[in-house]
Amino acid sequence: MKRLMLYACTALLLLTVASCKKGPTLFTPTSSGRPYEVLVVVQPDVWKNPAGRALFNVLDTDVPGLPQAERMFRISHVANRDYDTILKLFRNIIVVDIQDIYSAPKMKGQRDAHASPQNILTIQAHDQASFADFVSKNGKTIIDYFVKSEFNRQLSLLKEEHNNVIAADIQDMFGCSIWMPRELQGEAAKKGKNFYWASTNKATADLNFVMYTYPYRDTDTFTLDYFIHKRDSVMKVNVPGARAGMYMATDSLMVDMRNVSVNGTYMQEVRGLWYIKNDMMGGPFVSHAVVDEANGRVVVVEGFVYSPSRLKRNIMRMMEASLYSLSIPQIATIQEIPIVGVAKETSK
Repeated sequence: MKRLMLYACTALLLLTVASCKKGPTLFTPTSSGRPYEVLVVVQPDVWKNPAGRALFNVLDTDVPGLPQAERMFRISHVANRDYDTILKLFRNIIVVDIQDIYSAPKMKGQRDAHASPQNILTIQAHDQASFADFVSKNGKTIIDYFVKSEFNRQLSLLKEEHNNVIAADIQDMFGCSIWMPRELQGEAAKKGKNFYWASTNKATADLNFVMYTYPYRDTDTFTLDYFIHKRDSVMKVNVPGARAGMYMATDSLMVDMRNVSVNGTYMQEVRGLWYIKNDMMGGPFVSHAVVDEANGRVVVVEGFVYSPSRLKRNIMRMMEASLYSLSIPQIATIQEIPIVGVAKETSK
């Protein structure tokens, strides 16, 4: 209850001071809440029973690829009767709609219905049992809906305001385009043979962007073992530690790879943990690798973070979203990451 009151007060304050801007309507208020916070609109009896627990268990999973356990989202909930004008301004909302009028469970998404930026996911089902089963089977889709929505918001911000120094360097060195956060220090970037590294150089939360290329030979180039081998060989040369014998390496036991397609572009996504050989430093990384057929090469972009004793979910996701802005000569910049599995509803 205290947490909900805090959200309500925060939303009221944001509504009072928010500037109006162009959006679905002429004057759309700015949404409240922070990235990766989700408000669930649900009847109290449903929330306490298996249907609500199934949804909570989906949202409460750990973020993959981090050294410490961090939850996928920060979750709050409110009864339908308390879902008022103020709470409708929340940034990410799930509406639980269980009625016997529905023949089969389904989800529908709505963007910027009451505020901007905002995403509302309505999950409909005939009864609690079918709701719980549907949510459990579609957990990844529910998570992707909000995570990719946050990524798209970050991409939209980067399109308008990104690091021009890094963008110019990447164009000059690789003939590619990418949007990186302005806080990275492009002026102090390290440049090597087919290698580029820019960071924030902050001891508390050091954000890093790395880009490198290597020849593309065949499909075996995209195995996990080959990726780790190439990453370690590149990082050993270009990311040394403080003393001789120290260099960045990949924790091969804590790496996950998946192949994805974004707007028709095949991409290898790898996430895991890095460490400095013979030192105590380490942290999470995420890499995207794509084939540049025109130049016979693999292009790798990576974000990694060094942030000891601090939460890393949001800063890692900020770096990951930035990687999606990569454009190689024959592939245009992704303007928006598609969200599959959720029907769109026309915004008001």
